[in-house]
Amino acid sequence: MVQPFVRPGTPNLADYRAARRDFTWSQARGWLDGLPGGRGLNLAYEAVDRHAAPLRDKAAIRFVRSDTEISELTYGELAEATSRFANLLAELGVGAGERVCTYLTPRPALYVAALGTMKRGAVYTPLFPAFGPEPVAQRLSLSRARVLVTTAQLYARRIAPLRDRLPELRHVLIADADTAPPGTVALDAALRSARGRYEIPATDPEQPALLHFTSGTTGRPKGAVHVHDAAVAHYASARFALDLRPDDVFWCTADPGWVTGTSYGILAPLMHGVTVVSVAADFEARRWYRILDRMRVTVWYTAPTAIRMLMRYGDELPGDYDLSRLRHAASVGEPLDAAAVRWSTATLRHPFHDTWWQTETGSIMISNFPAVDIRPGSMGLPMPGIEVALLARGPDGRARVTGGAVTPIVEPEVEGEIALRRGWPSMFRDYLDQPERYAGCFADDWYLTGDIARRDADGYYWFAGRADDVIKSAGHLIGPFEVESVLMDHPAVLEAGVIGRPDPVAGERVKAFVTLRPGERPTEPLRQELLAFARLRLGGIAPREIAFEPNLPHTRSGKVLRRLLRARDLGLDAGDLSTLESQP
Repeated sequence: MVQPFVRPGTPNLADYRAARRDFTWSQARGWLDGLPGGRGLNLAYEAVDRHAAPLRDKAAIRFVRSDTEISELTYGELAEATSRFANLLAELGVGAGERVCTYLTPRPALYVAALGTMKRGAVYTPLFPAFGPEPVAQRLSLSRARVLVTTAQLYARRIAPLRDRLPELRHVLIADADTAPPGTVALDAALRSARGRYEIPATDPEQPALLHFTSGTTGRPKGAVHVHDAAVAHYASARFALDLRPDDVFWCTADPGWVTGTSYGILAPLMHGVTVVSVAADFEARRWYRILDRMRVTVWYTAPTAIRMLMRYGDELPGDYDLSRLRHAASVGEPLDAAAVRWSTATLRHPFHDTWWQTETGSIMISNFPAVDIRPGSMGLPMPGIEVALLARGPDGRARVTGGAVTPIVEPEVEGEIALRRGWPSMFRDYLDQPERYAGCFADDWYLTGDIARRDADGYYWFAGRADDVIKSAGHLIGPFEVESVLMDHPAVLEAGVIGRPDPVAGERVKAFVTLRPGERPTEPLRQELLAFARLRLGGIAPREIAFEPNLPHTRSGKVLRRLLRARDLGLDAGDLSTLESQP
């Protein structure tokens, strides 16, 4: 059956133009409590302790491990458990600024460790649980981690063989086990003996709170440092872009090992006092629909790749479930193509609202807002408080910097590098131990994102690609996402990835890899049809070559890994693959 459309009521951001005109970050700081006695601002206090009394018995996090295994932590229980963890860190001699890592699948211990670490004033560093031994050891070493929270199985398989390479790792806490391997501590027993009350010390808003590693195409992972003042942007962006309200049940499908899973799977929703749904299993279409139904999810934040996977299962499957409580859906992680927006509008009765941000920005910068018309395929409009510009580019595709100055593009429909005026609260403050790399991200008071977009006459932004993905053909700079979006408009195509192949005349020519929808066969007539379809829509920037690829490579956050497509196609070194979704 077709689900009835539920009117969402008046959004938190009802008048976008007025908010852009009147909003200030000082106003947003007033939405938070701050530590009692004016002792600063602490992320964990805003997410947990300020709710401990008024919301003591309300479910803070609901853990779904299977259809029959569901548990929860109330705000009161979460406050006590995180205080015990903070006291445990104190007993272990872990102080402000020292790094505490989690290497866990979603479970209570992860959330308790993350928030307890921030209560203590230490720096929380999540590690994705599917990382193999080398990526984990590299990040533990780079962060100089003092504490690691993991499971006995992960420790035995991936940490213990490499521990002699990690002399600064003093303590390994084993979650969800009665006994711990030699050289480690059983976390549950240690928490039971720790005190359940903890007074959060004075916390300067500029004190480091989070360290998120992000991989580039080459070189070592970058450790982006965020501070407690990020709470202001987390709260404001969840209020404006995700439309969170205290009575919501919120599901962010991103794993907490990634920045999205921390910022919008833990911190921002808890700051709003909502009930967070945490799921510990991989994607399966029927299971996801059951979770939306049985958990009574009202706001859903997921990735375009997951949306396209749901599309594979057809338009009828959602009708088997009650999705009537869902009032807002948003996407993150990679650009959302117009076909996915149209599908969700027709099938789920709610359009997915795309959002754009980066690990370095710490929170949503550009969004399709609930009260503003969606333009399918668009990134949306800038968040209140965020100043965005497109900068003229040089021959390398990056922003042209002359004498330290950049040139903002004024006219519409011209591609440029997205730049953000520095100064928003969740802006990263450093790349750990890489000051020159950090300084190179800024020019003329702008943060240079490395992403390419165009802006239409009404101020909507449209993603074109990463500067290092841009294809240089016959003097033109071609954004791969523009080509991919057109191919995905064809009814036979589910997903596409586009690269540039060397060409002796044009420099590069466009090659596309496409994944077909279920029931479609990879035939030569279909290939020719797709080439003609793209040529009609794109003209001279259309792909010259199309290959059928049933399984495009993705990062764990859902982005098509174009550099791996290019490396495979050309027989090149693929670089760092630690974030590849099929990594063991």
